[in-house]
Amino acid sequence: METQEFYMQKCLDLALKGIGYVAPNPMVGSVIVYKGIVIGKGYHKNYGSHHAEVNAINSVEDKSLLQKSTLYVNLEPCSHFGKTPSCANLIIEHKIPKVIVGCVDSFSEVAGKGILKMKNKGIEVVVGVLEKESREINRRFFTFHEKKRPYIILKWAESKDELIAPKNQQEPFWMTSSESKKLSHKWRAEEDAILVGRITAEKDNPELTVRGITGHNPKRLVIDKNLKLSGNLNLFNSEVKTIIFNAIKSEETRTNQFIKINFNYLTKNILEELHKQKIQSVIIEGGTKTLQSFIDANMWDEARVFLVTKELKEGVKAPIIEGKILSTIKIDTDFLKIIVND
Repeated sequence: METQEFYMQKCLDLALKGIGYVAPNPMVGSVIVYKGIVIGKGYHKNYGSHHAEVNAINSVEDKSLLQKSTLYVNLEPCSHFGKTPSCANLIIEHKIPKVIVGCVDSFSEVAGKGILKMKNKGIEVVVGVLEKESREINRRFFTFHEKKRPYIILKWAESKDELIAPKNQQEPFWMTSSESKKLSHKWRAEEDAILVGRITAEKDNPELTVRGITGHNPKRLVIDKNLKLSGNLNLFNSEVKTIIFNAIKSEETRTNQFIKINFNYLTKNILEELHKQKIQSVIIEGGTKTLQSFIDANMWDEARVFLVTKELKEGVKAPIIEGKILSTIKIDTDFLKIIVND
């Protein structure tokens, strides 16, 4: 007979299908097992749509089997009525006798209430199966609710001589391979927002959109203290909303939102504003000054650094970062180093 961990891993695999589509909700997968056989499965597909448990229960053809089955889910079933009805109530309604939960939901509206509600109705509830893995896939969600800020991913490409851009750069510049670029666009589609500083916006004139793969465009964020950036930049096209953090005005137009903030404790103030906007994760793509400001403030969670074989001789120094190197993998001609803030 398969272990509880085996079925929970199936929940995690299902949950990951929702990446980039369910925020600010967590990614959740669920399977229903009867006598060692999976008779139902589902995952949360889009924000505002049915939760994983609902989809799993709906997928079971013979509903009478639910009263003799075990439901697995990587995150505690919700106990409140939000965009959709309570999953804990649905489980109780179908008289499912046993529920295996990966981890507790720290969102204040849930936070153990779903587990307690099911236990009070006589349901056997087991908590903590693949708990570490269950928290890891929803690290954005947990960071947002527990630290009251978005999950921050830093990303840059670094030459062999530890530079990220040539001296006196006059036009857009790329160092990475085509495969690394493709991966970067996949990452954009997985996060709520993408941030750059003013100098990067000027010199690279990026669109900060998703291209070459299927996925949603993140909200675009730029730091422009004195509103010096030209409105003709790609950053301000109508493809997706752009938020401009500045020291002059707060105003909203059809596609742009200007947010006036205090530039003292800049990173802290930006993260507070993003939390208000319910932006759960941000990938920061440059430049060095912007990246280093988040590193120095210790307001980062993960760094993804492409190491390339090119030498630039002269140019802009790469950020200086310390953390735990999680992995280094080869991507075409580049090496990708993943660093976590431990």
